[in-house]
Amino acid sequence: MKKILSETERVLRLRNYSPRTSRAYLSYIRDYIVFCQKDKAGIKNKQKAVEHFLLDKHSRNQSPQTVNLALSAVKFLYAQVLKNPQKVDLKFVKRIKKLPIVLSRVEIKRILEATDSFKYRLMISLGYACGMRVSEVVKLKVFDLDLDELIVHIKAAKGKKDRISVLAGSLLDDLRNIIADKNSNDYVFASNRGGKLTTTSLQKMFRKSLGIAKIKKPATFHSLRHSFATHLLENGTDVRYVTAQSSANIEQS
Repeated sequence: MKKILSETERVLRLRNYSPRTSRAYLSYIRDYIVFCQKDKAGIKNKQKAVEHFLLDKHSRNQSPQTVNLALSAVKFLYAQVLKNPQKVDLKFVKRIKKLPIVLSRVEIKRILEATDSFKYRLMISLGYACGMRVSEVVKLKVFDLDLDELIVHIKAAKGKKDRISVLAGSLLDDLRNIIADKNSNDYVFASNRGGKLTTTSLQKMFRKSLGIAKIKKPATFHSLRHSFATHLLENGTDVRYVTAQSSANIEQS
């Protein structure tokens, strides 16, 4: 197992997979190897082994997203690591489509008012005003901000694509204050020890503010992004722009 996982990690690095995806693939491949060692019926048949592995996840009520990610990991193992020419002939599970949680403008105002920390309040404001993901906010650097042109450059977003978003003029003074003593390569929102903040800390603060604001919707930081897109449409913004922002398909030339 150790040899296979080591080789898998090497191939993931060569293919430039994100750290998050790499960790998930390694975890599911480890689970699959352990499962195969116990699965006597499928141990000599790759197709049966994978089927039994996925059915086991179904039996434990794991989500379609989890099952699909596990299948992707196993397919990667056979195709890219073990170089097995026989394909895993299994289709992905249909995902349950849920309507996104959208916060009203009044609710967003209440969340901001419930956030005592200047730094976190500004991060939440950016998440909403620029349609940014939690990971994009925490890794924002000073050189990503063009305050004169009211633009924020969002680097290596989902799908490893860059995109741009428009900065709200109301945030300019706060942004100038927070980057006043920073170098261009510094994080805009540093931790108390000077490094990058974790996404967990921002999500935790958002949940805390949500509770203080007494908002009952099961919202997350990502709900700010859905709210951003919805409010743009309500304001009459071209749907093509909204779709591009929401899908993160605006590439830098």
